[in-house]
Amino acid sequence: MIRVVLGWSVAAALFVLGSAAPTRAASVHLLKRDGVTVVRNDPFLRTWTPPPAPAEAPPARIAGSRRRTNLASRSVPATLARLERAHAITASEYQRYLQSYKATLNVLTRLHGTRAAELTAVTDNLNRIAAAGMLTPSRLPALFLTLERNRTWWTTGSLLSYGQREQFGGSQIVWEEYPGQGLQLQELGSWGQVDGMYEAGPKDWPRLVRLVNELVPLGAERAGGIAWEYYFGFDGGIPPWTSAISQGTALQALAQAYEVTHDVSYLELAKRALVVFSHEPPEGLGIPTPLGYRYAMYSFAPSPGVQVINGFLQALIGLFDYSTVSGNPEGWKLFDAGDAEARALLPSYDTGAWSLYQPGEEDPLSYHELVTEFLEQLCSRTHAEVYCETASHFRMYLKTPPALRLVTTRLRAASTATVRFDVSKISRVGITVVRNGKVIFLTSASFSSGVHSFTVPQLLQSGTYNITLDATDLAGNYNQISGAAQVIG
Repeated sequence: MIRVVLGWSVAAALFVLGSAAPTRAASVHLLKRDGVTVVRNDPFLRTWTPPPAPAEAPPARIAGSRRRTNLASRSVPATLARLERAHAITASEYQRYLQSYKATLNVLTRLHGTRAAELTAVTDNLNRIAAAGMLTPSRLPALFLTLERNRTWWTTGSLLSYGQREQFGGSQIVWEEYPGQGLQLQELGSWGQVDGMYEAGPKDWPRLVRLVNELVPLGAERAGGIAWEYYFGFDGGIPPWTSAISQGTALQALAQAYEVTHDVSYLELAKRALVVFSHEPPEGLGIPTPLGYRYAMYSFAPSPGVQVINGFLQALIGLFDYSTVSGNPEGWKLFDAGDAEARALLPSYDTGAWSLYQPGEEDPLSYHELVTEFLEQLCSRTHAEVYCETASHFRMYLKTPPALRLVTTRLRAASTATVRFDVSKISRVGITVVRNGKVIFLTSASFSSGVHSFTVPQLLQSGTYNITLDATDLAGNYNQISGAAQVIG
């Protein structure tokens, strides 16, 4: 294949990725060092609509003989003590983490309502990870930073709703509120800011370096390499887990940090992060296919039925950009393996009117825009026809009205009428039924693409009924058609 070495051009591409454009600035709740919460716009975060709230994490499963183990030996304090005795952590680290845990338990005795529930959930996640034997030394910095940030927020910060993002004075790391699980590290949003800072130019590069240096110590050993993990339950997944989209973004950001500083330690760290893509889930993200590799959106959901295309494409962008800067043959090998699979899969994500998030599920608007931008970036890097043409199609769909067709043209009198119609893409569809100039039925609802129906509750009499259908897609494109149905006695 032809390798095209290009400048970094991925601003405003991730679903929580920062953008250098002020119009893309997103709202962030900042807890200042003086304990005051303010809302500000961060120029390096993109405005987004959060996905549905995740289910609370179930208790970690401890199988076989582990069920008979005294869980006190797997408690957080016992685990920390064992790590200190084994010299896996220092005595000062042991004391610091233990005091943080005790301070949290002490604070919980004074909190009530939502604040107590959220901090308890974070503490429970930590306890479950310890009980499952997953509280390893490399995870301690991220887990105890999560504990400390939640303890600080829920004692001094404002109440939050799902999807709101937070930062703390003196730090650029992004957190996100998941009701029932507290504030959680938003790895994708945090690493994603780096690109916006890079694109903003040299004046923002010192901020870029500071942010990367904040995030680097939060990586955990995984699959023989390093990953920036998530420590809360999501969509049935039990923590800790990782994702191709955030890991790919971290690769990209580390390469950008090297471009800014010429410090090879960033490329050395990225090489360790690469390893996760070559191992299968649940430890890694690489799923072997007849053509190469598919990179899993979630390490806990590697089944063939979970094939989220946007995360896969961003992983490829990260692999390409890292490999371009480093020249690492293993990086190119992983990119080529994923690229072959993505080119074969991609046409099935084009419905002819809109994009699919995964097979059988249309994208919401923000994700349609996201995957379009990813495809445009891959087009500019590889010049592969499938990326370029699909990006062009998806961009066109943003301006194309939904197509409508009235399927029902004959109805039976004296019965409840079902009026069927076909719509080309996810839209808000309205129906108006008129007879002799009088509106007898009027309603609307949201539908995915395909054949659907409205039920007219009135018993219809014989005669001709004029039916008007209108549809507005997620991008605001509008279409209207009119037809007639004969009601036969």
